[in-house]
Amino acid sequence: MNSERGFITILTGMYSFQDCIHFLASVRKFHQEPIIILIDRVPQIFYPFLKAFKNVILKPAPANENTVLASREAKLALYATSEFQKTIYLDSDICLLSSINDVFEALETEDLLLTEDVQPSIIKATNLLRGKQQDILADVLPTLQAVGLPLQEDSIQYNGGFIAFHKTEITAKFFDEFKRYFEIIKNNQDKLLLKDQGAFASAIATVKPKIKVLPPTYNYLSKWKEAYNIHEGIKVLHCTYPYRPQYAKDVTRSVYTRIFDKLAPLFLPNQITNPWRTK
Repeated sequence: MNSERGFITILTGMYSFQDCIHFLASVRKFHQEPIIILIDRVPQIFYPFLKAFKNVILKPAPANENTVLASREAKLALYATSEFQKTIYLDSDICLLSSINDVFEALETEDLLLTEDVQPSIIKATNLLRGKQQDILADVLPTLQAVGLPLQEDSIQYNGGFIAFHKTEITAKFFDEFKRYFEIIKNNQDKLLLKDQGAFASAIATVKPKIKVLPPTYNYLSKWKEAYNIHEGIKVLHCTYPYRPQYAKDVTRSVYTRIFDKLAPLFLPNQITNPWRTK
């Protein structure tokens, strides 16, 4: 291990490049631990923009023309690619609003720290299936079970944008099972969307790691703000930079990011029109 603890994110393709710059800026606002970026389909000429932040390590992500699939497979590889005993994985469109040292500290006694999805019940997870959501609610659990996922009515859907883990035999087994169940999802894309929540929940059901569920303040998706009922300060804001509220943009505001943002429209694609978001 190069370090006792650190962060990992994933950058597959140029559509999320601006998000990643601001992700790095937000982490460096509160933390000095190393940050690994699993990267694919980003020309090396752009690497210096990322390396401008201290202690950033670039590692190749699984290569795939479909950047969504590449990012999913990179998530399966988090355990293997982490150089840390304690790792916090965050999606690259996340902005830290405060220190999350308490997450590293909690990994002393937990295998995994997670946050529930906005819709935590697997039986209501129409977001995992193909078809009109209003028409497939009754089919969610039977479909997931029919393809071979060991899920039950009380299974929980976690949001994969925040995963903290301690390197143990249990978490190694968990990621092995996560990968195995995701293969089932890949092989059933006629019925299932290319999402990893079902495989993640299946791995938890199979391995039964010691987990701690954190409140939504650790993975607050502003798109779904009406679904929350929270009274504490948000620690981790999860939304793409173009939609980010000004108070969050102020967290990552610096001379460097201001210059980058002015130049970004000249050489970055418009992430809002990213065609892979519909895959």
